[in-house]
Amino acid sequence: MYKFVSKKESDTINFASNLAKLLKKGDIIVLSGDLGSGKTKFTQGILKHFELEDEISSPTFTIVNEYHKDSTNIYHFDVYRLSDSDEFYAIGGDEYLNNGICIIEWGEIIEDILPNDYIKITFTKDLENENYRTLELVAFGENSQKIIDNISSSLVIDKK
Repeated sequence: MYKFVSKKESDTINFASNLAKLLKKGDIIVLSGDLGSGKTKFTQGILKHFELEDEISSPTFTIVNEYHKDSTNIYHFDVYRLSDSDEFYAIGGDEYLNNGICIIEWGEIIEDILPNDYIKITFTKDLENENYRTLELVAFGENSQKIIDNISSSLVIDKK
């Protein structure tokens, strides 16, 4: 597990933008955490790298927002309203997983159907400082571990 402490929104956005440099088609990022913990700001950072940050909107009611830049497809899911993986299949969600970079908010709801290789980032609010967030990164799979190793060597992240 790796930890990154964000002291302000721009830290979260910049961290995600740096991580985005390492992502490619088929990579999956699962975002978990309470409402308002920074998941959508993190996604804004991913989109910043691709110069799409001005287009971000929360997919809470649409389930998925699609973003396209050159030959890169980015799919931003919010599966909070889904009750289980069957509903994800029913909307054709599994068809996106290999066709671009997938960012899945509340992804723990569908973890049972995710491929064996993805990164899970859990966002935790600091109880003493309302602007601080701890992002815990866990790699599932070899490719995801390489991504985390790469980002952790270039930024200040605590290995735990």
